[in-house]
Amino acid sequence: MSKTRVSLVFTHRPAEEKACVWPYEGYDYDKRKNQIIRNLRTNCPDIEFMPVTLCKAEQAEALVKESKNIDGYVVYMLGIWTGAGNVIARSGYPTIFVDDLYGGSGELLTSLSNAKKEKLPVIGIASSNFQDVANAIKLFKVIRSMKEAKILDVVDAEQRGGITPLSSYANSIKELFGTQVIKMNSDELISYYNAVNESEADKWADKWINEALKVVEPSRDNIVKSAKMYLALKRAMEDRGANAVTVDCLGLLYKNKLPAYPCLAFFQMNNEGLTGVCEADLDSTVTQLLMRYLTGRPGYVSDPVIDTATNQIIYAHCVASNKVFGPAGPSNPYLIRSHCSDRKYRSEASVQSLMPLGEVVTTLKINVLEKAMSIHQGRTVANVEEDRGCRTKLAAQVDAEKILDNWNKKANWGWHRVTFYGDWKRQIMKLATLLGIRMFEEDK
Repeated sequence: MSKTRVSLVFTHRPAEEKACVWPYEGYDYDKRKNQIIRNLRTNCPDIEFMPVTLCKAEQAEALVKESKNIDGYVVYMLGIWTGAGNVIARSGYPTIFVDDLYGGSGELLTSLSNAKKEKLPVIGIASSNFQDVANAIKLFKVIRSMKEAKILDVVDAEQRGGITPLSSYANSIKELFGTQVIKMNSDELISYYNAVNESEADKWADKWINEALKVVEPSRDNIVKSAKMYLALKRAMEDRGANAVTVDCLGLLYKNKLPAYPCLAFFQMNNEGLTGVCEADLDSTVTQLLMRYLTGRPGYVSDPVIDTATNQIIYAHCVASNKVFGPAGPSNPYLIRSHCSDRKYRSEASVQSLMPLGEVVTTLKINVLEKAMSIHQGRTVANVEEDRGCRTKLAAQVDAEKILDNWNKKANWGWHRVTFYGDWKRQIMKLATLLGIRMFEEDK
């Protein structure tokens, strides 16, 4: 990945100016700038900062015209009343206003409120904790990662749900994130599958079987087929330089165009720090990929079930990671099960992951066509044992009535949601603003 490039803009009135302004007359701006630059380069080593000082709006207009190949602006307000922030906010680039406390406070508050009224991609940081500044600036790296990412979409159909052309999704994803969607049909995937080395597939099957608490329904042959699917998808991704993959698993398997479900393949990919998503769901794939770059953790795509009697939401699916805190984190127990909906007819392998309890989780979904994101939070309370529905069932305590009333209220996010361990709400909302995505809190 190429280095993230940020235009670091310091704003203040001329140092020699005699005026009653903050911080105070004669303030050593250069000394403060050097301190900030050192701190930023230490805390954000993967980001290239290009410092510049602006004292008036006209200088900001010239800077915007000259700016090329940057991922965004950081406007560090050391003093007040330059007007530069308002100009940069309208540049179209993601922008972060930072208040150097007791220096730029008045200008940050007025300029940020103007940007919010105009719904510009601008966020503000006003904190005495420098880490808050660094964390916000690191969002530019997420944006850069998405610009350079590729999604492999394995599907034969030309329309999503028989309605929306897949090209519309691909174009919307490209427009919103810069991410490229590469389509591959089932015949191409089968050619990769048939080329897999059987002994290598046996090793992966042995690993999954040995590390599982139990293999319940599937035969070893079906688990080996899943291993071949994993190796086939990984090779296809490598050949195309893809960072994520999604497969029309239900549609293709029901039409006998796939030899196995990719459930265990996605289980392994997500454990490794890659992104594998079922059902050719590009909205969920983009959501999981974006959050992988933000958190370093896999997402859990699910078909949620709401239970207002217990005030819970149960996230249910047959694909799940067992390393919810990321590849370097601890592993939770899992069972190898048959796929839920057709288990009477097949012994296709899937996963029942027994995920950690007592943890805050953040659940979201992006609708790329409407440029909208839903979000809610909860605390995990149970791994539900229920024969109906999908295999993994993670229950979280939430405001179930609110979520039920608000489901798809502001956009069509469908049934799927994507859950991540941890409290990521503030960072997600900042990132959404920088990307021009409108947010809707489902539990408010």
